[in-house]
Amino acid sequence: MTTEDRLLKEKLAAYFDEHFDEILADLSEIMSIDSSFSTPSEGKPFGEGSAAALAWGAKKGGELGLNVRNFDNYAVSMTCGVGEPVLGILSHLDVVPASPEGWQHTPFACTVDGGYIYGRGAIDDKGPSVAVLWAVKALKELNVPLTKAFRVIFGGNEEQGCNDIAYYQTKEPFPPMVFTPDGSFPVLNCEKGMIHLTFSAPFEDTAITSIKAGTVINAIPDRCSVTGSSENFEYAGKPSHGSRPENGDNAITKFLAAYKGGSELLKALARLFPHGEFDGKSCGLGFSDEISGQMTCALTMLNTSDGRLCGGIDIRYPIDRTLAEISGIITKALENAGFAVDECEGMEPHYVSADSPLVQTLLQVYEDVKGERGEPVSEGGVTYVHNTPGGVAFGAEFPWEDNRMHGIDERVSIETYKLNLNMYANAIARLCR
Repeated sequence: MTTEDRLLKEKLAAYFDEHFDEILADLSEIMSIDSSFSTPSEGKPFGEGSAAALAWGAKKGGELGLNVRNFDNYAVSMTCGVGEPVLGILSHLDVVPASPEGWQHTPFACTVDGGYIYGRGAIDDKGPSVAVLWAVKALKELNVPLTKAFRVIFGGNEEQGCNDIAYYQTKEPFPPMVFTPDGSFPVLNCEKGMIHLTFSAPFEDTAITSIKAGTVINAIPDRCSVTGSSENFEYAGKPSHGSRPENGDNAITKFLAAYKGGSELLKALARLFPHGEFDGKSCGLGFSDEISGQMTCALTMLNTSDGRLCGGIDIRYPIDRTLAEISGIITKALENAGFAVDECEGMEPHYVSADSPLVQTLLQVYEDVKGERGEPVSEGGVTYVHNTPGGVAFGAEFPWEDNRMHGIDERVSIETYKLNLNMYANAIARLCR
């Protein structure tokens, strides 16, 4: 680290400490907006909340003197500097839904308690988005000389499939370097392939009148409600992100493991998805490779509807496998068990060499700010840059911290959040000076 970089790092850290109450106030504003997907209306393609969150982001960008453009409430871009941007920072202001049930803190609020910031979006991805805005503000107010322009881009539909950014890219191209604060530190340069699959079959069980578990395919369900002809059962688990089933306790597979009835369909699912198995080995999967690590496979939805048993599966597979191969294996396993595959969609894996200039610069920033060397990491989560050549994720999570992403009492520690602020400000300065 040069003397110039060291002095800037110290100035930035002091700035964020001095302004932390103001940063929390901004977090309170954006986290109070329920920006989960809701019924679209004219000019609001992802609902009222998503549009309101994007309007908030645009307002803050305007206050910073950035050149703001709203792309029909799909996304907002904010450009700093003159000329074509060399760097794009891409995050999202929409969130997954949050019912207050089970929360110890109000979901749509910013609550500081015991060294943590709680609330939906604290880590995914409102907290990091605010950190990026404050990184820009710090660089401007400290008069850090930047010779290259950069662009901050906020989307409003990441959690529902990234239709926002697909639309945005038809209107404005990404800069040559892109990172998203929506993964893990040190640098997430490998994203596993993803498959989201739904299946169903005619269902009849005289002892069961309904099963209800899971509402979204990319989250491990914490509750499975089974209504019986004579009694009801409630199976409780622990929620987690669908790409990290090992961090949760799947209420569906807990029910299947306990099932003693006569339904061959439920028995088959119990064999395919044993409770506590996360890699899909019983479905004929279970693959891993040196870069990606172990794949994951989770049964995340199981519901009865109109005389059918309907389910959903979340799969994240290694970079040495293909979408066609993995989808073929899981489809055959389900069909052999008596199910029809209703929908199957996915993405091929995404990988950026650890030797790329962007990855190497971000790793150096990580080392300088955190005070320790870091190596690129692989995850199952699909970020905005999944289909962007050369794009990587830079934070906002540390692998050892339980942020409860997509779960009850989502949170980020104040220590981690301050590191976020410093990482993003130093990264912008390093890449654009």
